[in-house]
Amino acid sequence: MATARTPEAAADKRRLILDAAVRVFARRGFNGCRVSDIADEAGVAYGLVYHYFRSKDEVLDTLFLERWNVLLDVIRDLDAGDGPPREKLHAITSFIVDSYRHDRELMKVIIVEVTRAANTFGQTHLPDIRKAYGRIADIVAAAQADGTFRDTVTPEFAAMAFYGAIEQVLTDHRLRMHLAHGARDRAEHYTWQSVGDKIQALYDSVLSSSSAVKV
Repeated sequence: MATARTPEAAADKRRLILDAAVRVFARRGFNGCRVSDIADEAGVAYGLVYHYFRSKDEVLDTLFLERWNVLLDVIRDLDAGDGPPREKLHAITSFIVDSYRHDRELMKVIIVEVTRAANTFGQTHLPDIRKAYGRIADIVAAAQADGTFRDTVTPEFAAMAFYGAIEQVLTDHRLRMHLAHGARDRAEHYTWQSVGDKIQALYDSVLSSSSAVKV
């Protein structure tokens, strides 16, 4: 007699499939794999993937939105706080970098297959991506309004430059080389130094109204 699947067991199986999909997408690219590859990686029957997800596309959509919505919540909470704008931007940087350190394959999939992709996924999730830029822009706009940042550029441009600088570092081949050789301390140092340099350059060139302070 078949055993009824509990909600907890179903959630665990769904998570198993999502985690397997991350590994397959990171290794082969979204377009280079099939649903059967995800099933094989998860060690489940091919049809079980379709029990939880209508398509490979829905799997990627789910992975992206799970992590991106967390980022949106982090930015919203920081923006609502009373800290200086530099500290808010530093905290956003810390969250993104730490996410990469602890879940490198997932962050690679999100960057390569969605946020940088000029394809269906990139277009579908443009509103979600713009929400993050918009909330970062709100932090910049408030700092420009009180004179903390210069108004040389629009808040929207500053937000895109800020996030783009972080993404550029996270996909740099030197960071991947350090991680591939197990040199996590060097990878962490390189990441923070590189992100700090890029964000500092942004402050110095278009934002900061006061003397430069290292992030």
